[in-house]
Amino acid sequence: MPKVLSERDVRRAIRQWLFRNDWGRNCIEKETHEQGVDIQVCHNRYSRYFLIETKGESSSASAKSQRETAFVYSLGQIITRMNVGKARYYYGLGLPAPSATIAVRRIPWQVAKKLLIYVFSVDSKGKVTKYGWQQMKKVQAEA
Repeated sequence: MPKVLSERDVRRAIRQWLFRNDWGRNCIEKETHEQGVDIQVCHNRYSRYFLIETKGESSSASAKSQRETAFVYSLGQIITRMNVGKARYYYGLGLPAPSATIAVRRIPWQVAKKLLIYVFSVDSKGKVTKYGWQQMKKVQAEA
């Protein structure tokens, strides 16, 4: 049986991915009980920021509906935190793979492109896959 990923597991995996991919300057990571975006990080070389909302997964029997709820809730949170400023902001949803699959299929790729929304999928082993609008477009065309 695959490991159930907590929100902390998802945040940790995404933070490590960000650091390996030139995102690590001024990293601020919130705990589950704290207010604000879960991960805020600046690119190492450019004045670009990633704001990422993360969610864990549930081990309950109604997991399918909870995956959908986690996706919708995280999308609402990141949209309400969108900034308009001088720096360029990218927005991310950090989700366990089952919820991320829903997000990649359901967020219209045109919206992801316009709003700079990315989906970070974390599998049970902690491997992170980043989906941008191009990957969303491909997945949605195949559906």
